Amino acid sequence: MRNLTLRQLRSVQAIVRHRTIAAAARQLGLTAPAVTLQIKQLEDDVGLPLFTRTNDGMRLTAAGSAVLNAANAVETSLRALGDEVGAIKGVRSGTIRLGAVSTAKYFAPRLIAAFRQSFPDIEIKLTVGNRLAIIADLKAYQSDIALMGRPPVEFPVTSTFFGDHPLVMIAPPDHPLARERDISRERLLEETIIIREPGSGTRSSLEIFFAAYPDGLEAASAEMGSNETIKQAVMAGLGIAFISAHTIAFEVEMGRLVILDVADMPIRRKWYGVSRRERMTAPAELAFMDFLVQRGARHLPLIDRLYPPDSLSGAKERLSTDDGLLSP
Repeated sequence: MRNLTLRQLRSVQAIVRHRTIAAAARQLGLTAPAVTLQIKQLEDDVGLPLFTRTNDGMRLTAAGSAVLNAANAVETSLRALGDEVGAIKGVRSGTIRLGAVSTAKYFAPRLIAAFRQSFPDIEIKLTVGNRLAIIADLKAYQSDIALMGRPPVEFPVTSTFFGDHPLVMIAPPDHPLARERDISRERLLEETIIIREPGSGTRSSLEIFFAAYPDGLEAASAEMGSNETIKQAVMAGLGIAFISAHTIAFEVEMGRLVILDVADMPIRRKWYGVSRRERMTAPAELAFMDFLVQRGARHLPLIDRLYPPDSLSGAKERLSTDDGLLSP
């Protein structure tokens, strides 16, 4: 593998992106025969085919996927090198590809805006998806940093804690459970519980909460694919839902949703900034991670605003006694 070149690796990336050699050649500013030659030379060096031709275009083989991961890693390292050289020259600039699980989209723009007040020349490209999609981007070197609640274990990562993440059960204000206190798991299972799709970190937390009642949760649940859809369904009276407290501040303040006083809730999770451990970290990324540690928590929604003084005293007390989650 000592003979491979950047041009060959970039040819692989372009074909994966555009699915045809002709389109890849146009992006690279080369002829189609030149790109074909690059791929053939790389396949000869690897000793295995990198692509198969299908009706939908060129598709990676297992060997091709390994080469693509290496190409992405090389591009990431070269970009980090450019940023580091720029930092040595005194240039405070760079680009960060930031991934965020869907729940984090409710505060990620505030984080980015606050960060760019100090570093206006650092560009941040935000991608939002469910947990599995964000992990896949991180693994494939498509994201530099990911904001998530549960770091992956499939590959080595560096995880930096920057804030608390409470998960709660919600209902419309006129729901019978809105007037009850210390609601049990068994009582919750008498209701329709609206849950996120497989791959969501919120769903995983709820499944752990109901681990002793797996069949009960499956029988009681209705699946929906986004926090916004779930909130609308609850407000329409279709059921109760388990959701991040950071996603419902506006609806609770407007009196359209209430947080139920459930025994052993809120479930406490944490927010992390996650990056691949083995890759070179660019100066811009180091600045962003330092910002997360120093100032990230203050840009999360204030949980105490969700609890009126005369309601849900039990849940509010559980929050206020846990790591100072409520603001003074």
